[in-house]
Amino acid sequence: MSATPALLSLMQWLSPAFPTGAFAYSHGMEWAISVGDISDAASAEGWLSDVLRFGAGWQDAVLLACALRGEDVADHACALAPSRERLAETLDQGRAFARGVAALGITVADAPLPVAVGQAAHGLNLPPAQVIALYLHSFAANLVSVAVRFVPLGQSDGQRILAALHPMILSLAEKAAEASLDDITASALGADLAAMRHETMPVRIYRT
Repeated sequence: MSATPALLSLMQWLSPAFPTGAFAYSHGMEWAISVGDISDAASAEGWLSDVLRFGAGWQDAVLLACALRGEDVADHACALAPSRERLAETLDQGRAFARGVAALGITVADAPLPVAVGQAAHGLNLPPAQVIALYLHSFAANLVSVAVRFVPLGQSDGQRILAALHPMILSLAEKAAEASLDDITASALGADLAAMRHETMPVRIYRT
């Protein structure tokens, strides 16, 4: 993978320094950690693996692929959100992403995050699987950081978890690049329920 200006732009948009506020969202993991469903490196890796394969990871990957092809899937992306907080998570980050790229001279509509990223990345002419893999890596890295800070796990455990997810991320990206909306046929029910239960936590650090 040779470095190009387009690839560096994508890496900038998906980096923790880009102002989407991703650090404020745990995707329901805060609740799962608080009740002991995620308590160590193994359970954190298992949780993230399921979210990537069956939940928002796969859904976002397919939505991103569709947006890269120029398809209007914003309403479908909203309809897939299983709870109020999860809808706010993708919409808030999508709006923040749109503002961020606007400062760089790129105009995209306010939309759920994977759709906004797909609209912006459409003009980069990068291989779709590459765009999707980097998006999923950013998504996974943010959730790994939640586990590192809140379980808490050591930094080394966090890096081992992320590295272990790399083969899955690459495989999912290749599949999603050729997928359509009809291929969104699964869900990570445990993660969805955790996001719903997070809404009722009396004290919480993360927005979701």
